[in-house]
Order: sequence, then C-alpha cells, then structure tokens
Amino acid sequence: MQETLVYDVTILGSGPGGYVAAIRAAQLGLRVALVEKDARLGGTCLHRGCIPAKAFLFSAELLDHARDARSFGLTIPSAEADIGAILEYKDGVVRRMAGGIDFLMKKNRIDVHKGHGRLAGPGKVSVTPAEGAPSTLATKATIVATGSVPRSLPGIEFDGERILSSDDILRIPKIPKRLAILGAGAVGVEFASAFRSFGSEVTIVEVLPQLLPVEDEDCGKELVKAFRRRKIRALVGAKVEGVEKIESGVRLHVVGADGKTQVVEADVLLSAVGRRPLSGEVGLEGTAARPDAKGFVEVDARMRTKEPGVYAIGDLVATPMLAHVASAEGILAVEQIAGKDPHPIPYDQIPSCTYSSPQVASVGLTEKKARERGHAVKTGSFPFSAIGKAQILRAGEGMVKIVADEKYGELLGLHMVGPDVTELVAEGGVALRLESTVEEIGRTVHAHPTLSEAVAEAAHALLGQAIHL
Repeated sequence: MQETLVYDVTILGSGPGGYVAAIRAAQLGLRVALVEKDARLGGTCLHRGCIPAKAFLFSAELLDHARDARSFGLTIPSAEADIGAILEYKDGVVRRMAGGIDFLMKKNRIDVHKGHGRLAGPGKVSVTPAEGAPSTLATKATIVATGSVPRSLPGIEFDGERILSSDDILRIPKIPKRLAILGAGAVGVEFASAFRSFGSEVTIVEVLPQLLPVEDEDCGKELVKAFRRRKIRALVGAKVEGVEKIESGVRLHVVGADGKTQVVEADVLLSAVGRRPLSGEVGLEGTAARPDAKGFVEVDARMRTKEPGVYAIGDLVATPMLAHVASAEGILAVEQIAGKDPHPIPYDQIPSCTYSSPQVASVGLTEKKARERGHAVKTGSFPFSAIGKAQILRAGEGMVKIVADEKYGELLGLHMVGPDVTELVAEGGVALRLESTVEEIGRTVHAHPTLSEAVAEAAHALLGQAIHL
C-alpha cells in the first residue's frame, strides 16, 4: 500500500453526518479526507432514505389535492399515480442533490477517496476501491460515519419481491393493490400514507399500543383517527407470529391486543421495524471502540470513542437515528478535533418529523416523559379546525399540544399533528433553546392568517386565555 499525505481528519461515510463534518472541518482550516464506498456521495439519507421517501410523499400530497380539486373550485379531469414517473421524479431530485454535494466537496477543497474505508491501526485508514490498488491514508483523527441499514426479523427476511425493506419499496415497479406494513414508526407510517394516496389498500401492524410510539400519546390518537378516515387499517398492540409466502403475495398471522389471531393477506409486505448500525467491517473490532452486541459504538458527550483519535457519529451511536442528529454530531466532533471545546448536543431538543398526511412533528419532552422526570406538568391544546389558514387549505384535522412546567411556565415540549407541522416545529426548537416560557410564546405576535397561529393559540389555551376556542 502507498502512504499518502497526512490528513488532520479522515471521515468514513459521506451521509449527512460525514459530508457535513467534512465541510465544517474544512471551514476550520483542517486538511480533510472523505471516504465513500458508494458511487455517489450522500449516503442512505439522500439515496435510500429521507430525500427519496419525501419525494414519494410530495407526489402523494399533490395527487390528493388533484383528486380534491373540485373542493377548491377547480376542475381536473383525472388524477392517478404513475409509479414510473414518480420514480423518475424521485431519482431526478436525488441526482441533483448528489451533484450539489460533489460541488461542495470541490468548493471546500476536501479530498474524496472512493472505496471501502477501514481503520488500519493508530493514525491510519485503508481505502480499497472497487477497482485498482488499495491505499493508506495517514490521519491525526478519524470520524466513523458509516450509517445504518434496514433491520430484518427472524423468519421475515427481505427478498426484494414480496418482503421489502424501505430500500426496496423506493424501487418498487408497480403499485400494490394490497400493502401490509410491519412497524408504525416514522418509516412505516410515511409509506402507509403515501401508498394509500397511490391507491393501495394498506394495513399497518405495530406491536406497541400506538402509531408512532415515540411521540406523545395524544399525537398517536390523532393519527389513528386520521388514518381511519383515510381507510388505512391500523392494528396496534398486535404481534405478527408468522409470515407465509403464498401465490398471491404474503399472508400474515397477527395476534391482536385482544389475544385473537387474524389473517392479513397482501401483495407485498414492507418490514419497517428499525435499522441496525453499519459498524462491522470498518476495523472497529480490533480497537477499544469495539461495537456492542447491537452494533452501537460507545461515545462520550463530544463523540469520542474509547479509542484515542477515533470518533463515531450518526446511526453508529445510540442517539436518535435522524439525519439532522448526524449532522449536528459531525459538527460537534470536528469542532472538538479542532480544539474549539464545543457544547454537547441537547438531545431533548431534537425535533422529530413524520411526513405523512397529516404530518406529525414534535420537539422536547412528551407529557409522559415530563411527568417521569418529576415535573409538575400543565398542558394546552388547540385544534387546527379553528385556524383560518387550515380551513383555506381544507386541512383542519389535527392539533397543537404544549407541555409546560406548571411552576414557572417553562416550555418543555411542543407536539403537533396537522398541515405543515414539520415546518412549524422549528418555533418550538428555538423556544426550547432560549428557555422560553409559554407566556412568551403566547405574547409573541403570530401573523394572520397562518398555520403558526395554532401554536400561539395552544399557548393561550394553556394559560386559560384561548381566543378562538
């Protein structure tokens, strides 16, 4: 292997953790190497996750609006899903964004090395390209940002035809007449929403007692009501005891919350039960940063592993598996490497967004978690049905819920179901960062007519001063 020039930091993986870390490191004057095994930069989020999935969901949203055009005084002769055209649109978005990352690497003078990266001893990273001879990079620090892949369950392994991963369904050549989904986290809920709009009969099965189990219970209840109106069948508190491949597709044996077994048949099954870290085969096993039994790598508050000079970020560590978390962790890691003594990430203030119809978004503590942490809790809620802009959009379902500390009125959490709440949630993030009180949110003048008025109205409701309720 040929020794190259020394880098200040070498990053394995070019997803939203890796490429953002590379740019921030370059801004800080560090010499940076970015190693990527895939043909294009961007990682799972860009090529097989966030971006293509949201393109699907936007196509679904437009289709719903077109079908409902008469409600807005418009006449559209027909509207139907063309999966080939949807895939072409999705792929175009991905190509443009991948090209944008290439441009940013050149702009910031970041050396990109294509191939499989692996720790090769203290201060060394080996890179094995698809073709050609391997090389070794000398580096003062290494950030491992290799992401994750969909996790399968025993007996429900992916085959790419009848039992699909979230990667597979983004390449599906035909809209299934019947779609079963195992897992009601954000991935399962989003694909349930999109394919219902595309015309599939959808059944979603979740072992925990609500859709989106990590969200506030009231959000889960609102989403169940909305899915029921959309004729999406949701089986919560239910366990799949077996999956058979049959001539027409798949057959699921589901034990419900009442203990009774029912059979669900579908053309295809999407298994969306989570992801596992891609921490193997990158050389961590022979270091003090060896992954645990689940594949996660232990880090401190500044993303340092137990191996000197080695950092881990994103889906490799036991923090929320979200692109924006990976980006924040990447910035934190390189600022630590550059000697900036950065503040640790306040994980309680990480926003969570689900782009279904209706959307779900939250930031901060749920009511249940706030009580578990010993807060005397006060809540206020306000429905979108009483908001003028929501009525204009014919999107009045859902609500905004605020969780606050009763003693001082400090905001603890903001939870929303409804139109464009994935954009509205940023207000809660800023308020939490600034340690705002609910009164300060309520006293902030919100423009009319906007959806953001629902946030102010929820604050007024908590204070006993609701105007339009």
